[in-house]
Amino acid sequence: MVILLTIIHVIVCLFLVVVVLLQSGKAADLAGAFGGMGSQTVFGPRGAATVLSKATTIAATLFMVTSLSLSILATRAGKGGSSTPDILNKVSKPIPAQKGAPVAPPAGQPQPGETVPIQVQPSVDGKQLPKQTVPAPVVPSGQQK
Repeated sequence: MVILLTIIHVIVCLFLVVVVLLQSGKAADLAGAFGGMGSQTVFGPRGAATVLSKATTIAATLFMVTSLSLSILATRAGKGGSSTPDILNKVSKPIPAQKGAPVAPPAGQPQPGETVPIQVQPSVDGKQLPKQTVPAPVVPSGQQK
């Protein structure tokens, strides 16, 4: 149903583009070239509807109907067990941690909460001071900023 409606929608779109481009403007006469409207009404001339103007009205109506129908079908298809999942359902679920014995870090690795010595070289007003060793806390990997 959606594929058939989409094909009809595309055909109506192409037809509407062609029909609109085939029409001439309302002020295409000599007076319109100089910006005048002649003895016409405020909203422009209102002559008999041509075949192109009727075709434009019909194509525009079909375009609106098919657009609304496609949007309604897309909205209804997105609810409850459909083939098009919501964007929130596409998010991957986190893998639950396996319960068991905690994995011990390799020997020689610092534990969270401990401090490790690091070397820094401070500078004041562009002057390099001698290197210093200061203790830095070890932060768990999930709490880094």
